[in-house]
Amino acid sequence: MNLMWIKRAFVLLLVGWPVLLTIFLTLAGIENGQLRAMAGMLWGLNLLWLGGAGLLTLWGRDKARAILQRTTHHSGLKFILFAALLALIEEAIATLMTNCAPLFGVHVGEVYITASANYLDVVVFHSVVVFLPQFAAWAWLLSRYAFSPFAVFVLFGLTGLIDETLFAGPQLLTIAQWLLIYGLMVYLPAYCYPELSHRRPVRWWHYPVAVILPILAAVPVVFLLQWLAPGHPSFHFPPMQAK
Repeated sequence: MNLMWIKRAFVLLLVGWPVLLTIFLTLAGIENGQLRAMAGMLWGLNLLWLGGAGLLTLWGRDKARAILQRTTHHSGLKFILFAALLALIEEAIATLMTNCAPLFGVHVGEVYITASANYLDVVVFHSVVVFLPQFAAWAWLLSRYAFSPFAVFVLFGLTGLIDETLFAGPQLLTIAQWLLIYGLMVYLPAYCYPELSHRRPVRWWHYPVAVILPILAAVPVVFLLQWLAPGHPSFHFPPMQAK
């Protein structure tokens, strides 16, 4: 089995796990309103972000690369802005699902998949503002080392998994989902990054560094948020209670 087939099998495994998990939650939610609502939100996120954004990425990646590589100037800035745009879209979908709680039979805040029901609050005080230094760290890494787009996809997915674990606790059942959610934010920007001749080959030890460095880059922003806006980043909902 060649490397391409291994990559495809890995991605199919990642995609299959959230689907199976959401099916399980859907079945379990037949008699449980909270599980039914969570399943509905995850279906929306899976279909719109993992499915929609994932398919659009595969379909349009060569066109996007042709546009962004017309010039190699400001490649790092292009990467950061492109990744930030994708992160804003993902958070818009996730916040929409949180606000769709009444459609799934529960109150807003009773079941949720974002830290707040307010989109601006989510992106400015919780998620995207923290992602920006992480994207900047990857822009620096890509300017020096020849990471493949697939490697960036997996490595930032692992960074995102650690982010979510630090924020909300262990994420054992949703490992694959977080790998996909975060990985899709950076795969296309990395795919569009020019193959600069001066970049160095990637060594084995660069991979763990590439997972941890973005997390370290975000630490000052987290402390700044806690100082400027006490209670951030943190959930703005009470613990989920039975309806």
